[in-house]
Amino acid sequence: MIICKTPRELDIMREAGRIVALTHQELKKHIVPGITTRELDDIADQFIRKHDAIPSFKGYNGFRGNICASVNDELVHGIPGDRVLNNGDIISIDIGAKYNGYHGDSAWTYAIGQINEESQRLMDVTEESLYKGLEEAKPGERLSNISHAIQTYAESNGFSIVREYVGHGVGQDLHEDPQIPHYGPPNRGPRLKPGMVLAIEPMVNAGSRYVKTLTDNWTVVTVDGKRCAHFEHTIAITESGYEILTKA
Repeated sequence: MIICKTPRELDIMREAGRIVALTHQELKKHIVPGITTRELDDIADQFIRKHDAIPSFKGYNGFRGNICASVNDELVHGIPGDRVLNNGDIISIDIGAKYNGYHGDSAWTYAIGQINEESQRLMDVTEESLYKGLEEAKPGERLSNISHAIQTYAESNGFSIVREYVGHGVGQDLHEDPQIPHYGPPNRGPRLKPGMVLAIEPMVNAGSRYVKTLTDNWTVVTVDGKRCAHFEHTIAITESGYEILTKA
């Protein structure tokens, strides 16, 4: 069941989203060669709690981190640890914060130092595919129009869309209905209504679309070892379009 949020709930979710966005801004200052993913995790934990929220991911189905920190060919669910970031790496940071009982959720891929042209293009196309999808986020439109726009843009630029992991509704639960693939034909699925809150999060591979999970049972990597990127915003459907909730 898709839960439409009340104006009061949306006010709380705006603050949850703002805290997530501010945490991204804070982490960006520290994403430099030489830092470990555990250090970034600690910074995020302290920052989120300082803003009267709690990290959404800590303990979720047993996850050990406060954020997901996925480097280079790691797509999602990377567990923060002793890995040192090096010049030329890219890292996808997924952050969730729970504020007054409601979640915000946003992911971004960052460059560490100077990266190669192909990695920059991968990041640019993935980010732009998110906004191509959001252009279809309007009341009365079918949900899969978002999916189709993302796939069309990413694939037209020579990249692959991951199919095993999808976007989702957000609210009092981190993952609510509906599930939102980032691929597929248009004009399918439920019609969008004001008050729906959705996490749209294209995951794009430089090579083939196939991924696998490592033996830690969390970290997802590309099968071919090529790099991948992940961009995500939590949005609310409004009377005239959409509002990004994960913004500062």
